[in-house]
Amino acid sequence: FAIEQMKEILNRYDSSDATQIKQEFLAEADRLYHEDADLCRRIGEFGAELIKDGASVITHCNTGMLVTAGIGTALGVIFTAVAQGKKIHVYADETRPLLQGARLTTWECMNRGVPVTLICDGAAADVLRRGKANCGIVGADRIAANGDVANKIGTYSLAVNCRAHNVPFYVAAPYSTFDFSINSGDEIPIEERSSAEVTKPFGVIIAPEGIPVFNPAFDLTPAEFVTAFITDAGIFRPPYGKWENLKTP
Repeated sequence: FAIEQMKEILNRYDSSDATQIKQEFLAEADRLYHEDADLCRRIGEFGAELIKDGASVITHCNTGMLVTAGIGTALGVIFTAVAQGKKIHVYADETRPLLQGARLTTWECMNRGVPVTLICDGAAADVLRRGKANCGIVGADRIAANGDVANKIGTYSLAVNCRAHNVPFYVAAPYSTFDFSINSGDEIPIEERSSAEVTKPFGVIIAPEGIPVFNPAFDLTPAEFVTAFITDAGIFRPPYGKWENLKTP
């Protein structure tokens, strides 16, 4: 989204207007920064309404201040609920293979004094079965017009597990994440990353040399698994596809 905004600026000027282009880039970057911070604030305020005092929330990947200009999207909802005085416990999926949940989400929660327990991705279903978590909340990299969600690999598994245990599964994202030019998640290209991320994470060999690896960076969660979308324009529930109140660029 931000890159497209910058391309529009570039197209308005002759390549010789380097100084003017630079000034416009900086001004647009500053505008986007403050806009994103405000979007995160609104997402947090709307989403906090869904989080009850005493809730235990399971998350996936990182969706906080380290990846946004504000308090975050899914984590922003949690942090806002905590700021309102609610007692919240977070179960953070480690998020293989790059461990964003283990390395980033746990740090953010601990840094803000939010109780957090790290779990391996494969433990999510058991955490839900035991009733330790009563809500799932994630962010999104891209959302199709029908509500299908592309997000970090493992998101779909968490959504399925939440459905199986009758636990609400929320997706928190700003308007810029919605792509109304595509009808469904089937149209979203999924990047496949290096096999070394799985066989040799952080330089440590953990699998036989030459083993075939399937390592998609993202997966697709069908809209039917999403209890509600938490956006800067409010909360959207099924049936999805009517986004009239959602702000567009």
